[in-house]
Amino acid sequence: MTPAGVGVGGLAGPRGPESKIFARDALRERLRQHRPAAVVFTNGCFDLLHRGHTDYLAAARALGDLLIVGLNTDASVRRLKGEGRPVTPQEDRARVLAALECVDAVTLFDEDTPLDLIIALAPDVLVKGGDYRADDIVGAEVVRAGGGRVVVLPFSAGRSTSDLIRRIREPAP
Repeated sequence: MTPAGVGVGGLAGPRGPESKIFARDALRERLRQHRPAAVVFTNGCFDLLHRGHTDYLAAARALGDLLIVGLNTDASVRRLKGEGRPVTPQEDRARVLAALECVDAVTLFDEDTPLDLIIALAPDVLVKGGDYRADDIVGAEVVRAGGGRVVVLPFSAGRSTSDLIRRIREPAP
């Protein structure tokens, strides 16, 4: 699932979805070797990818030269969201995210927060959705201390995985 020696953000290498899924250490090394001017980072579960997600990711990518998505592992999602989640396994979620043109790299993290990942990757821009306040975003202080910025993008009302699951489970009228 984590090929070595592949391209990130238009660098040399194939650009299929598999080429954009990295282990943390491999991605950190790749960034050390070929760091673009502005690395953007966001994270989440991205279970049942929907339009709110894709709009958000496209807007995040527009804030820099390369978008890295930190993806919660299945175990991490279960701890955060409860039993029955995720609906989609981590390998599938990673592959779907990596297939998006706006996403340059995907890396999994098993911790409850992405703080260790943010420290390892040292992004220039940290992005979260509008249901967060900038000062409450995990890793904000680390990014700001490194000279970066924290951006909160508007939340897409009515477009959430929880809403989607609820609509699927409700009987049709």
